[in-house]
Amino acid sequence: MSVADRLRSLFRLFLLFAVLVAVALLSAITTIRVTIHGRQISMPNLVGLSFEAAQRLTSGLGLELKVEDRLYSLKYGPNQIAEQMPSPGTRLKMGQHVHVLVSLGPPQVAVPNLVGASERAARITASQRGLTVGDVAIVPWAGDPDEVLAQDPPPATKEVRTPTVNLLVSGGETLPAFLCPRFIGQPVAEARRVLEKNGFKVGQVTPVVSEGAPKGIVISQTPPAGSKIGLDAVFTFQVSQ
Repeated sequence: MSVADRLRSLFRLFLLFAVLVAVALLSAITTIRVTIHGRQISMPNLVGLSFEAAQRLTSGLGLELKVEDRLYSLKYGPNQIAEQMPSPGTRLKMGQHVHVLVSLGPPQVAVPNLVGASERAARITASQRGLTVGDVAIVPWAGDPDEVLAQDPPPATKEVRTPTVNLLVSGGETLPAFLCPRFIGQPVAEARRVLEKNGFKVGQVTPVVSEGAPKGIVISQTPPAGSKIGLDAVFTFQVSQ
């Protein structure tokens, strides 16, 4: 065999070896890609689950659950997942970490005694204790106006779970109201007698000319008949002369 034939034979062997190596390398890369892709999973939604349930779920998927912090929450109860990262639906590889925030439930606060304080002072105290003022009902009361008469929840030395406190506030003493009687057509002397006997005052009495009416008869009055009046009402009349 000539040298040229030997060289051609060696070249063909080298080319065949190179093709085999390339095929093997391509096959290995494809296998690795398929393996990696096959081990990817979709991130589940953990928010609202208990920590134990979230841990079982992620562990079954080959993920590792890591608690970043614990915080108070009005939306989620104690030991529930309040936030997560990555978000639901994210593609993950097995073995990756999932970071979560775990709820401690609503904040615990000591409810102060607000009874006897003004509404403004009660609001300030509630805010300083981490509370908010909810419903405020105002009722007539003989005490000082704007004074807190009652509260819900009541004052407590122990800690209770509540974000709001409702107040019952004094609107002050309400003066009595009366229905104004009708004095038109009556003698002004009789109207004066009735009013002064019942604690009312009579102010100006103005004589006016009125044909056909006897002298001293009430023609008009203020306040008008049928209106609501208090004890401080002052009556004025126009009478026939």
